[in-house]
Amino acid sequence: MERKKTDHMAYLPDMDVIDSDMMEQVLRQMNDYDYEQYTSASVQAALRKDSLSVEDFAAMLSPAAEAHLEEMARRARAETARFFGNSITMFTPLYIANYCENHCVYCGFNCFNKIKRGKLTMEEIETELRTIAATGLQEVLILTGECRGASGPEYIGHAVRLANQYFSTVGIEIYPLNVEEYRYIQSCGADFVSVYQETYDTDRYDEMHPMGTKRIYPYRFYAQERAILGGMRGVAFGALLGLGNFRKDAYAAGLHASLLQKKYPHAEIAFSFPRLRPYINNAKNNPNDVGERQLLQTMLAYRLFMPFAGITISTRERAGFRDNVIGLAATKISAGVSVGVGGHGEEAKGDEQFDISDPRSVDDVRSAIARRGMQPVFTDYVRV
Repeated sequence: MERKKTDHMAYLPDMDVIDSDMMEQVLRQMNDYDYEQYTSASVQAALRKDSLSVEDFAAMLSPAAEAHLEEMARRARAETARFFGNSITMFTPLYIANYCENHCVYCGFNCFNKIKRGKLTMEEIETELRTIAATGLQEVLILTGECRGASGPEYIGHAVRLANQYFSTVGIEIYPLNVEEYRYIQSCGADFVSVYQETYDTDRYDEMHPMGTKRIYPYRFYAQERAILGGMRGVAFGALLGLGNFRKDAYAAGLHASLLQKKYPHAEIAFSFPRLRPYINNAKNNPNDVGERQLLQTMLAYRLFMPFAGITISTRERAGFRDNVIGLAATKISAGVSVGVGGHGEEAKGDEQFDISDPRSVDDVRSAIARRGMQPVFTDYVRV
């Protein structure tokens, strides 16, 4: 007998529900978005404006805008300099566990994948943090697989407290939490939360998440808002480009972030642009693969639409591309990266989530930033 799937659009009993129609707004506008209707004239008209509307943003993501990347890049560079100056913030991720209860068909941590699972003890976490801090970095992003049983909020909170002894800025990229759980993690010293919707297409989301708590689409959608209500300083948005229609997903993520910014103007907004990468048990190409030119277009469109938002460029991308987009659109770059569990101080305790393209050390990335006439920054926030 075939097991009936959980309704991916219905909350589970222990999940906080946000009283909002933001999700419906985003889905309605995404479904109505016809990127083929925009012309070169639409793009040029948008570029002449001092600030871009949602309609202008839609034009910037259209195929017609691909012929105007140089104009978009010049404008983006000016906007980046206006809001962020000549500085590029450096950070590194630290995976502390890779146990996962979700069956995300595109992810190396998929609960059915035969990989080496691992979880760091507090002593091992401190060793990793001490090793990372010795490179000079002052920002760390703590990540886990999505499994409350193996890495619950208390475990993550303890890791954040440790990280605060070594770093001025601590972010988390974990499974979505309820408001009070975010409040607890924030009280431990976390500054910001990264949550990626993966795809905003609800049918594709259903297909890609057949089981696990991550299957619940609206709970994930409202994670950033719950984080802000829990006292977090900033939140990051993004879609996994290539999982669905990348133009619609990029449009929806930008619209989602802009609506949240209007609702909570004090919150710091940031974006990341992960593309599908090969992972353990699946090295095949994806028919929706997004090329570098399309990735660049997406980053430029975001910079022009929300010029004050932070943009991170990850080690999923090759070194040359990463170097080219810092200062152009990106304002934050990772370095000295390990995507296995641990791997900074000692050998990784668990397998990687995906393959990286840029394995450069902190010193190497810092030198690359300096060669481009820019200032690598290790600390962009000081608690008083």
